[in-house]
Amino acid sequence: MLLNFIHWDVDPELISLGPLHIRYYGLFFAIGFYVGYLMLEKMYKHEKLPIEWVEKVFVYIVIATIIGARLGHVFFYGWPYYSQHPEEILMVWKGGLASHGGAIGILIALYIYSKKVTHKSMIWTLDRVVVPVALVAVFIRMGNLMNSEIYGHATNLPWGFIFERNGETVPKHPTQIYEALSYLVVFFVLRYFYWKTDAKEKQGFIFGLFLIGIFGSRFFIEYLKEVQEPWEINMINSIGLDMGQLLSIPFVLYGVWLVWKAKKKAVG
Repeated sequence: MLLNFIHWDVDPELISLGPLHIRYYGLFFAIGFYVGYLMLEKMYKHEKLPIEWVEKVFVYIVIATIIGARLGHVFFYGWPYYSQHPEEILMVWKGGLASHGGAIGILIALYIYSKKVTHKSMIWTLDRVVVPVALVAVFIRMGNLMNSEIYGHATNLPWGFIFERNGETVPKHPTQIYEALSYLVVFFVLRYFYWKTDAKEKQGFIFGLFLIGIFGSRFFIEYLKEVQEPWEINMINSIGLDMGQLLSIPFVLYGVWLVWKAKKKAVG
């Protein structure tokens, strides 16, 4: 065997000095957005676009990601609880963020950004922003790994992780790493199409690839994951899909439509 499983018991807090608490998740989140900012700045300079557009778009995205991901968790996964404890909805520090909610929040924010700042189409903005966003998603999933959360079913594969901090005694699929690697591949694909081809001129093509790659991989990896909420078991038993998969389908379908439309327009 390549490995004899991985015993994972990492403290999610990197620094804890009195009132100062820095968690790996927050650090990775910040690093991801900083690197993403630098990448988008380079892209905007390449296209001779106003640099202040970069500053503004990242303010929109950061705020939308946090609010959208939190509300996504509240309404998609935890409404039975939060409907009884509404005072905890804004307590982000207690955990609970949903990527689909973050995606919806970003879409709304970029619609506003496109109307108020660039005066270009929302899809034009998305064709550029999603390149660094795919890389940010890699950092976020690695943050999930450091938190010992969102992992998979039991496995006998040699790279299985025993998440000891959660009281696990058997190896589980490290689905955080599976997703991070998938998103990394998506990032390199998008980066190639932006820098090496004329894809950015085919409106919707790059954004469509992003949706297919990110949410398509999420759909299939969900089969290996443990459910995030107990009620999802009944959902799986009734329709064969969990909430993450159900929410991914519209994004993938929209991505396919965008790619098809962009290629059809290019041919025409």
